Amino acid sequence: MKREKFGSRLGFILVSAGCAIGLGNVWKFPYICGAYGGAAFILIYLAFLVVMGIPVLVCEFAVGRASKKSVAVSFDVLEPEGSFWHYLKYIGIFGCYLLMMFYTMVGGWMMYYCFRSFRGDFAGAAPDQIAGAFGTMLGDTSTMVFWTVLICIIGFGVCLFGLQSGVERITKVMMAALLLIMVILALHSVFLEGAGEGIRFYLVPDFGKMRDSGIGNVVFAALSQAFFTLSIGIGAMLIFGSYLDRTRSLTGEAMNITILDTFVALTAGFIIIPACFAYGIEPGAGPSLVFITLPNIFAQMAGGTLWSALFFLFLTFAALSTIIAVFENIIAFDMDLFGWSRKKSVAVSAVLVILLSMPAVLGYNVLSMLQPLGEGSTIMDLEDFIVSNNLLPLGSLGYVLFCTRKNGWGWEAFLKEANAGFGIRFPQGLRAYVAYGIPVIITVIYLKGYYDMFSARGTQVLVGWMAVAVLFLAFVFYCALRKRK
Repeated sequence: MKREKFGSRLGFILVSAGCAIGLGNVWKFPYICGAYGGAAFILIYLAFLVVMGIPVLVCEFAVGRASKKSVAVSFDVLEPEGSFWHYLKYIGIFGCYLLMMFYTMVGGWMMYYCFRSFRGDFAGAAPDQIAGAFGTMLGDTSTMVFWTVLICIIGFGVCLFGLQSGVERITKVMMAALLLIMVILALHSVFLEGAGEGIRFYLVPDFGKMRDSGIGNVVFAALSQAFFTLSIGIGAMLIFGSYLDRTRSLTGEAMNITILDTFVALTAGFIIIPACFAYGIEPGAGPSLVFITLPNIFAQMAGGTLWSALFFLFLTFAALSTIIAVFENIIAFDMDLFGWSRKKSVAVSAVLVILLSMPAVLGYNVLSMLQPLGEGSTIMDLEDFIVSNNLLPLGSLGYVLFCTRKNGWGWEAFLKEANAGFGIRFPQGLRAYVAYGIPVIITVIYLKGYYDMFSARGTQVLVGWMAVAVLFLAFVFYCALRKRK
């Protein structure tokens, strides 16, 4: 079966950026930026994007373009005979499915709130009504199921038309609309009366706040955000490298995608932070920011129905662009592993993903008694923890080791692929840093993530989960160190 290709370079950049740009850019980045010193945090964050995020992204793209396959078989194609690297594909396969088991539900939330905003449900609503609306939605099983299934159908429907006619064409339109809506919303927010204080909070370096939070905590927060923002580690970006020709070097393309992802994150801050200060509301993090804090602001705002509708339309596009991108990965798994047609793979994958999404949906109502990570946690929290705190860092570690180890693909083969074509070349002199420095950074992120998650739950729980983390880490290093037969 002939491998599909992107119709244009712009299509590759926008589809890849659409995968990287997710809801975390919107409800996490602005808050942690303000909480950890504003512009000072941004500078640290940008530095980590350059020294870690971009090199790992280039590794993932290189494996995809060289193999011309999805993560399901890319290691099989490139690894030396008798080596053990192909087992790492299960991190990618499992990671993509597990990510969609809860991300589709969250995307459904965005569509539902977009629908309600266009209908004017939040216009003039009291704060307790808006706060109660989110809880009511979570407890309404039929509503949760309907919007989750709907966004799955839309996403797989786009993928059914193929790479160029479906994924590339629709994502280009969505990303253009997303960027336009963001700029309009940001301009509106920064010109609100009283927004100036929010802009200063967001952009003026506050080294006192950094000291209060702890310099180490600030640096680690910037490091973690830089690592997770690009969705690297589970092959979600690799697939688009496999559709790319060799006319452009991969470092330049990775930089363009990183710049676009960062622009969205920074612009989200200009939308949210000034508006919160203008209306005297403390910016929160997570779902409460998006579904309670901001609808309260829009309810007080002149023309709030329009601004609320545009905001949730932007969020819907951000979620859907990621969903379509990961669906394309899942479809490619079947096509590469079993030789299925796109049509058959879409049909089977759609049913499977919808069914697998139900535990997260039911975890807020029918199965709310299940609290796998402690009191107050949900099934979604467990799924998110496995993906974000385990599979993303472990997968990224696997790519870096595979591209630098002699018993893997090897540094020279990686450089040849990364630097093929016109554009910025990946520096040859970075081998030691990529081979040893980045793995150390990823290992620290991985273990610190476990510590932060479980340290408040007691020593026994922390020790138990840290033991699990070390076993996972040992498996990845075993793949790297095992000699070929």
